[in-house]
Amino acid sequence: MGLITQTNQAYYEGSDLGNYRYIPLNDIVNNFMFAYVGEGKIIERASKRDVVYHTKRAMQEFAYDITKVEKIQEVEIPASLSIPMPQDYVNYVSISWIDKAGIEHPIPRGRITSSPSEAVAQDDQGNYTFAGDQTLVTTTPETTTRFNTFNDSNLSGGTNNDDYFYNADFPAERLLESGKRYGAEPELANRNGMFIIDEANGKINFSSSLVNVVVTIKYVSDGLGTDDEMRVHKFAEEAIYKHVAYSVLSSMSNVPEYIVNRFKRERRGAMRHAKLRLYDLKTAEMTNVMRGKSKQIKH
Repeated sequence: MGLITQTNQAYYEGSDLGNYRYIPLNDIVNNFMFAYVGEGKIIERASKRDVVYHTKRAMQEFAYDITKVEKIQEVEIPASLSIPMPQDYVNYVSISWIDKAGIEHPIPRGRITSSPSEAVAQDDQGNYTFAGDQTLVTTTPETTTRFNTFNDSNLSGGTNNDDYFYNADFPAERLLESGKRYGAEPELANRNGMFIIDEANGKINFSSSLVNVVVTIKYVSDGLGTDDEMRVHKFAEEAIYKHVAYSVLSSMSNVPEYIVNRFKRERRGAMRHAKLRLYDLKTAEMTNVMRGKSKQIKH
């Protein structure tokens, strides 16, 4: 085995592992100003401040559609059955609870209920109540309270020992208890609980069966949470230059329309190319998954 150079040793013993794949925001801006802005170039004059703005906007759009900046946050569900959204949360990808082996079990979103942003307080006659300053009095939503105390096994089609259709002398029937009822909805026939998104209050609420359970939240970030996150994968470097060039040119008043349309087409093609490059599809992995399609199932 050869000797490790000082540079390599600093990398492998440091905390910057894997970051060579990315280009930070400052380098993207400087490279763009050098390659695209100046006398005799496509953009003769452009403010660096404008380039920084359009670069950040491009990074946001890339995070949503191309590079897919996905983060995974692990948290334990408290007794309140509610956790705040991550600071840079844009949308969720999946939420799963973790078993003792560290295996994820996907939690479905509860489409059959919701989390009201407010509940109006009413008197005995059903009239709305108002405070002294004539503002509407609100209280804790009853929907949320009932959801937090609901036993979701009653919804999944599970059976109990005292169930009329369950014979305790034949425990093998337990194998069919999830979704056993005729007409059960497949999305509800599971033991993983459910979650609902409280958009107004920025929280994620869980059903009662998930209390004190460790969950992972996979979510999409805008890629602008911290300075270290403002970077672009090298596979998408050319695409972001084209995107910034189009954005800068389209914001100018004296640029011919055919130049703007040219960069619009080039931006579209570069973004499509970057998406194909970053499409993480491995032939060997797909082959292993598809092999399961040829299994013979006994009846």
